[in-house]
Amino acid sequence: MAGLLYRLGRFSFRHRRIVLVLWIALLAAFGVGAATLSQSTTDTFSLPGTEAQQGFDLLDERFPGLSADGATAQVVFAAPEGKVTDPQYRSAIDSSVAELGRAPDVASVRDPFQGGGVSPDGSIAYAEVRYDLQPDELGDPAREALTTVAANGERAGLQVEVGGTAVQPHPEPPTTEVIGLAVAVVVLTAALGSLLAAGLPLLTALIGVGIGISGVAISTAFFELSSTTSILALMLGLAVAIDYALFIVTRYQHELTVTDDPERAAGRAVGTAGNAVVFAGATVIVALVALSMAGIPMLTAMGLAAAGTVAVAVLIALTLLPAMLGFAGRRAAARRPRRSRGTGLGKRWVTFVTRRPVPVLLIAVLALGVAAVPATDLRLGMPDGGTAPPESTERKAYDLLSEGFGPGFNGPLLVVADLEQGQDAQRTAQALRGDLADLGGVARVGPPMVDPAGETAVLNVIPASSPSSPETEQLVRDIRAHGQDFGSERGAEVFVTGQTAMDIDTSDRLSDALLPYLAVVVGLAFLLLMVVFRSVVVPIKAAAGFLLTIGATFGAVVAVFQWGWLDWLFGVEQTAPIMSLLPIFMIGVLFGLAMDYQVFLVTRMREAHVHGAEPTEAVVGGFRHGSRVITAAALIMISVFAGFIASDEDTVKSVGLALAFGVLVDAFVVRMTIVPAVMSLLGRASWWLPRWLGRLLPRVDVEGASLPDDSAEREPGVSAAVR
Repeated sequence: MAGLLYRLGRFSFRHRRIVLVLWIALLAAFGVGAATLSQSTTDTFSLPGTEAQQGFDLLDERFPGLSADGATAQVVFAAPEGKVTDPQYRSAIDSSVAELGRAPDVASVRDPFQGGGVSPDGSIAYAEVRYDLQPDELGDPAREALTTVAANGERAGLQVEVGGTAVQPHPEPPTTEVIGLAVAVVVLTAALGSLLAAGLPLLTALIGVGIGISGVAISTAFFELSSTTSILALMLGLAVAIDYALFIVTRYQHELTVTDDPERAAGRAVGTAGNAVVFAGATVIVALVALSMAGIPMLTAMGLAAAGTVAVAVLIALTLLPAMLGFAGRRAAARRPRRSRGTGLGKRWVTFVTRRPVPVLLIAVLALGVAAVPATDLRLGMPDGGTAPPESTERKAYDLLSEGFGPGFNGPLLVVADLEQGQDAQRTAQALRGDLADLGGVARVGPPMVDPAGETAVLNVIPASSPSSPETEQLVRDIRAHGQDFGSERGAEVFVTGQTAMDIDTSDRLSDALLPYLAVVVGLAFLLLMVVFRSVVVPIKAAAGFLLTIGATFGAVVAVFQWGWLDWLFGVEQTAPIMSLLPIFMIGVLFGLAMDYQVFLVTRMREAHVHGAEPTEAVVGGFRHGSRVITAAALIMISVFAGFIASDEDTVKSVGLALAFGVLVDAFVVRMTIVPAVMSLLGRASWWLPRWLGRLLPRVDVEGASLPDDSAEREPGVSAAVR
């Protein structure tokens, strides 16, 4: 493969105008396609194969006017003095209910005075609004109507807060990407020693991400995609594109020091560093495509879209980047010569590690092990009004409803019974209501609602505990267990659904998929790395190091957001279970970046080893070249991800902390400390591969041994292996 990539790099360098025009034309074509074909995204969440989804589907079929999975809003009225039934307050609430009924897209409004929406002490009331549309489909007029109603009620002396899915904010592309690009300019300039060279990774990354995001927009014409799909594609596509371009440009600068021919330098850069880019990209794509294992359509679409963007980043690094190097020529070389081999922070650090590998290894592993301890208490859940910022109206509405009606009121369960024809529907439904009321953990069961055909009954069950509590999860399991017994006795099929049940099913499915996903991703990456490095030991070390990263990252997230450690530093207002999507999402993103760092670092060590360097010399020489790239790439990613910590929402904060901390640990503790320590301890055994396995594995020549030798142009007396 090295020879093929070498020729591709030289071809792109030589025919740079054609290559540039083709990529610009492709970007323009995708841009036009996005502008003409793109449709609105949808955040409709489905979970095929779960009981909660089956219940929603049955309600949509038998009670289409109920809009069971449509947007909802709870408009909560609190009387500062007296009761909401006092004439002046009741008049204002009646006017608000009437105004809500006239708002756009409203399917129904439940009057608090007629639907049991007044708290026992009379101080709080709520009106429930159901919409015909999904939350992401609601237009501004519908949302503005809620704001208007709240303002009118407050003028009458009431406290009015609005909660529910209708007021949840839409995910938007993070503005921290702009900050990340600014940091990238500074870091790339420092790493590459040239503003022109620093601009090349950014330019090619922006072109690649533009094509990738446009491709996602075009896909909305044929598939239902969530608004978060393009955000993940943007974030990860930009990250890997900068990484890949940085690695190749760095190698190009190195080759310019040993050859007078820029075209040959570009060819060798793509033939060596490009190999690492191909296999690093392959591991990232594997991790993203494997997200489909969770069986969640939204997550599958996100993974496939991001994988496509990564694939574009690989192609651009192998073709457009050498073409741009052709335009830059020797001007892309570092303006200041690199520091000599005997100096430099990277050189001193790896020398320290290789001289004292055992204590360094023990300290690093022990530290990561201690950091991982809180992960043993990991609890997953989905965000709700209780996790919203305390000053938000959604959170205030949540707290008022909990105060007036109990903590479980914010997480009602819908129990749907699919009855056999010929049954007395009302009698069967009342029997089910009585059984449910006797279960522990149930605060109240509303009267059953039966469809006109007498085929389906719906009961509203209010838990005694909050939606995200373990007690509510247990209640859902208890109701389902009882539903099976009730169904077998009465000839009915009973489903527990509603948003709370859907959240619990989502958490369960993601928890069940976590270990298989991790096994598949690590297993496939093990095979790819074994092909790349022709070693059994190196992939084992890579996988073990990643598991240490994941354990420490989970521990940090649990300690901050679930236990409340350092909550003052990160601005965490309230502890809560970790968002269910975070672990599998975090594994996918961090795995891709971790394998980038692994391949970039160990490829140079492998290259030095193949060219005859002694084991420690190969580790030191490879580390000296690779560490600069990894440091620059990691600093850029940490800066981008850390920007999320400044968000007002704890769920966004947790994503930012997890990714920033994970990159920090993996780049500087695992790859740049544990890896050189282990490799220096094992020596030549690091490259051990059984002969029979060596004959079966394809030779990809990632170290570029088959490329034309430039030794005649190298400085006399300097080994090509450690240069």
